[in-house]
Amino acid sequence: MEILQYTFFQNALLGSLLASILCGMIGTYIVTRRLVFISGGITHASFGGVGLGVYFGFPPLLAAAVFAVLSAFGVQWFRKQRDMREDSAIAIFWTLGMSVGIICSFLSPGFMPDLSSFLFGNILTITTADLWALGVLTVIVAVFFALFLRSIVAISFDSEFARSRHLPVTLFEYTLMALIALTIVATLRMVGIVLVMSLLTIPPTTANIFTHSYRNIILLSMFIGSLSCLGGLFLSYQYNIPSGASIIFVSILIYMVCKAASALILRKKAINP
Repeated sequence: MEILQYTFFQNALLGSLLASILCGMIGTYIVTRRLVFISGGITHASFGGVGLGVYFGFPPLLAAAVFAVLSAFGVQWFRKQRDMREDSAIAIFWTLGMSVGIICSFLSPGFMPDLSSFLFGNILTITTADLWALGVLTVIVAVFFALFLRSIVAISFDSEFARSRHLPVTLFEYTLMALIALTIVATLRMVGIVLVMSLLTIPPTTANIFTHSYRNIILLSMFIGSLSCLGGLFLSYQYNIPSGASIIFVSILIYMVCKAASALILRKKAINP
């Protein structure tokens, strides 16, 4: 195809591959640990960093990364306190980030042209610097999961059991929360704040239809994520629609097809055991 000759589309393809690998690992932890709502709070809290970065003249994604990591640590700390409900802690950081981001955006002199790209994403605008950041984070997360996969699995399914085995559960939880926050920020350019949680949760949920092995869910999530990104990119190009939304739309279609196929197979097995 002629579109493959353009550098911006080549960057988009490489970015989608790296993001699929990264989200396959982090997303599996989010889904199995049931941290979807917490991760949604961190996602929206990162908008406060974007606004602060624009207002003070810092790189917005760098400011968002710092703000998101601090918010993740804050949520993790508050959810362990007995005098505060977990959903209340999430709501505090969720609304704090959005309000700070909106206030700083309106106080910033001039027009903020990238605001919509942070909210809704556009994978076709990612730069070489974005690819390097995404690539470095993917390598870091891959090495971390390769070295500590057994510990991560133990903490994901039963943190109290992991603690009884003398694993540093608290250290792992804070490290993984930081990696979740950085993953969210690294994929903002692709699908934006509004849709990033879908990219993190739908592929692992789809993979879980076919397997319950943690390792296999990660690998299958990477494949499904890559397929969603490629399909969304070409759908975006073909019909001139936002790339972030089209990627999520394709991922949901894949989930629905897989779920329907699984239900049909189970029904046939029930009829013809």
